[in-house]
Amino acid sequence: MLQQINFQKHFSKTFLLAYPVMLSQLGQVLVGVADSMMVGRLGAEPLAAASLANSIFFVVMMFGTGVSMAMTPLVAAADGEGKPRRITRVFSHGLIINTFSGVILFLLIVLGSPLLHHMEQPEQVVKLAIPFLGIITISLLPLMVFQTFRQFAEGLSRTKEAMIITIACNVVNVFLNWVLIYGNMGFEPMGLNGAGWATLISRILMAIAMAWFVYKSKHFHPYDLRFDLKKLYFPMFSKLLKIGVPTGFQFVFEVGAFSAAAIMMGWIGVNALASHQIAINLASISYMMASGLSAAAMVRVGNQLGKNDIKSLREVGFTAFAMVAMFMIGFVFVFIGLRNYLPLLYISDVEVVTLTSGLLVIAGLFQLSDGIQVVGLGALRGMSDVKVPTIITLIAYWVIALPLGYMLAFHWGVGARGVWYGLLIGLTLTGGMLLYRFHQLSLKLKNEAS
Repeated sequence: MLQQINFQKHFSKTFLLAYPVMLSQLGQVLVGVADSMMVGRLGAEPLAAASLANSIFFVVMMFGTGVSMAMTPLVAAADGEGKPRRITRVFSHGLIINTFSGVILFLLIVLGSPLLHHMEQPEQVVKLAIPFLGIITISLLPLMVFQTFRQFAEGLSRTKEAMIITIACNVVNVFLNWVLIYGNMGFEPMGLNGAGWATLISRILMAIAMAWFVYKSKHFHPYDLRFDLKKLYFPMFSKLLKIGVPTGFQFVFEVGAFSAAAIMMGWIGVNALASHQIAINLASISYMMASGLSAAAMVRVGNQLGKNDIKSLREVGFTAFAMVAMFMIGFVFVFIGLRNYLPLLYISDVEVVTLTSGLLVIAGLFQLSDGIQVVGLGALRGMSDVKVPTIITLIAYWVIALPLGYMLAFHWGVGARGVWYGLLIGLTLTGGMLLYRFHQLSLKLKNEAS
């Protein structure tokens, strides 16, 4: 009975912390869905160009997001220990690291975008993709500022405000899509590039709104958030980077695998690339919502670690695993049951719709694994365990999943679905290994504490 009561208690606390992040992530994903739907009305080539550009941008963006997420477990642990000065130090040093990271990542994409001409993609798709990529790349700078204030607030269990700001700015994004893509309200139609400008403007608004909230909210008045170069503490830079950089690479290895899959789809053809964009766009809905549970697990595990309550830490972690499993099973039925109807929301091309419906069956099969692995990464991040999970993601995706997908697609005659079968295997391996890692590491901490 005690275990049941503890599960109920952790379920409620985790859900209350997670659902604003889940809705915030859902809002961001739905903007991506809206972008793809609106661009899809322009034809298969603009949709394929958006897929190619986003596959590159998303990898770099997620590395930056991973770097910024180092703040959250450190803030949560310091909050658990009751040390406000350490929280202030994490914020100021995180702001410097994240701003610098945004500039470096911006330059990386700008200087590397001409390489798209050498990736054996359809030339007409590359010509559309490069200017669109240039526009959305600028949005990395305000996005990293937004992430700084968001991760700081989430580390203190304040998640609702980021949700409200994200959803509001995403509504602005969709409206600007309508205006700029199609040329409504007196504007010249900009096509695919209009979606890029809408994304940039909305992310600037997100950064301004999140910073304003943190500086004005009474909840954060106990923390001195004034920027002072004289108070820099280089060991704090080191601590943030030791968590942030491996976390960034975790995202790169996973998201990069899907981006590499997009490039392989481009080798097959425009329709295969367009179908990949639709399927991954839909699969990202469940993934990003599951990442809300991952963020909650990270905060709550980090908080229990700061309190040195390892028994509760394990309960929090396994409760999050159970919650994400129940959540993702629902999407199994959605993707498989509606596989012939969901693609029609994006495009009417019969070949693209047929290809996409086949990919959605595979997407349904990997939902449970995807949810387990994303929560596993969050729970382990809350324990500041990032190196081993990074190695796990590297091996699962880049040593096993992608080579196997390539062989299935191009040598064993499976075609586009072969690439996704490889991803299915990679996600399944990652989910299983991360769940086992959390069990073993938390059990070790529990035995050491007793």
